[in-house]
Amino acid sequence: MDLRAIILFSFLLFSTVQGLMFELQPNGRKCLREEVQKDVLVTGEYEVSEVPGQRTDVKVTDIKGHTLVSHEDKSKGKFAFTTDDYEVYEICFVSKVPPNLRGQKHEVEVTVKMGLEAKNYETLGEAARLKPLEVELKRLEDLSEAIVQDFAYMRQREEEMRDTNESTNSRVLYFSVFSMLCLIALATWQVLYLRRFFKAKKLIE
Repeated sequence: MDLRAIILFSFLLFSTVQGLMFELQPNGRKCLREEVQKDVLVTGEYEVSEVPGQRTDVKVTDIKGHTLVSHEDKSKGKFAFTTDDYEVYEICFVSKVPPNLRGQKHEVEVTVKMGLEAKNYETLGEAARLKPLEVELKRLEDLSEAIVQDFAYMRQREEEMRDTNESTNSRVLYFSVFSMLCLIALATWQVLYLRRFFKAKKLIE
């Protein structure tokens, strides 16, 4: 595998593009959920088919309920935010129909980009007056940094999972020892009780 193939594979691995099209029922709600790491740029572009008298709201929230993006009554638009922490983020589309109207379905088309794919290097290059080769080097620099950060995150997760496994093994061991002691104590009590019972009945001496 040559260097270009490795770079292409790494770029596909550490950047994400999601393009979806779906139907939104009248007075319905549909959300897209995605786990995103910390300090990752997320951009999106959406377009909702217009239905007379109906409105569609778009809201982006994190798992804690914080609103990151809120677009009300918009048929198309863009949004962008940078994640503060590793958690689940939701992009929700909400249809609202007045009571006096018969609702119709909306067709929603949304494209979400994350990581390196969300950055517009052409615009960055024009703003900084960089040559095409310098823009490509900047892209590769960001890619290498993303790879390092991702491997560091994977190592951290591996350490957390190992600590969790060790803690679970210790708890299982303690529970097993406790269960054996309880069984031994119960068996001893049963033997003593039965011995006392049989002596009381004068079945044994």
